[in-house]
Amino acid sequence: MTRIDLLGQTALVTGGSRGIGAASARLLAEAGANVVITYQRDRRAARTVCSAIEASGVRCRAVRCNTARASEVRACVRSVLREFGRIDILVNNAGVWKQGAIGAMTERQWDETLDINLKGTFLFTNAVVPSMKQHRSGRIIMIASTAGQRGEAFHAHYAASKGGVIAFTKSIGPELAPFGVIANCVAPGWVETDMTAETFGDRRQAAEIRRTIPRGRAATPEEIAGAVLFLASDLSSHLVGSTVSVNGGSVLSN
Repeated sequence: MTRIDLLGQTALVTGGSRGIGAASARLLAEAGANVVITYQRDRRAARTVCSAIEASGVRCRAVRCNTARASEVRACVRSVLREFGRIDILVNNAGVWKQGAIGAMTERQWDETLDINLKGTFLFTNAVVPSMKQHRSGRIIMIASTAGQRGEAFHAHYAASKGGVIAFTKSIGPELAPFGVIANCVAPGWVETDMTAETFGDRRQAAEIRRTIPRGRAATPEEIAGAVLFLASDLSSHLVGSTVSVNGGSVLSN
């Protein structure tokens, strides 16, 4: 059986204190990678994730960082490179998902979602790429969404940001591949995390959502993390600018 081995590599996971980010950080660590996670507010949750990761015998560090602020992103990347020497894997996971109806959505609501979900993805990628190019090696993995593939009513700002992430991945994939830097994307459908807890807490709404998924349930964060681990490994070495859809069959999109 082929085993994914990331021993000695360093992974940077944005928004790694909870949900998909935390699950991805843990799975990358189980494969042998040292891990740095970023968080914005919940220091305790970030430290809990790091403690669990360090128990598996690898190094982990939590860095507070506002993903939408270029100066903080650059400082974060510089500190990781100083401590670990290189960044082999970048997982652009940090994001927000908030409701907003067109006609009532404020500019502030729009800007917050685009700044964190799309601009943050650009800022971290832009900061990490020079080092990856220098080493002629690297994996960049974006976390998008089915909303970016098909749209999502009452979440137009979120769908626009995730559609932008997918287009960004398609653009930089061919640009970076000649340098040995491989960029791909994971597009989850519904996932049971604290971000969606309120939605799934409504039994009627949860039942309606599950009826739209051929598998009959939402994904776990670990199931999304499995796709992240695959894209971080050499098993995906010939995938470039691709989007891996992990949605239980609810959205069949290229």
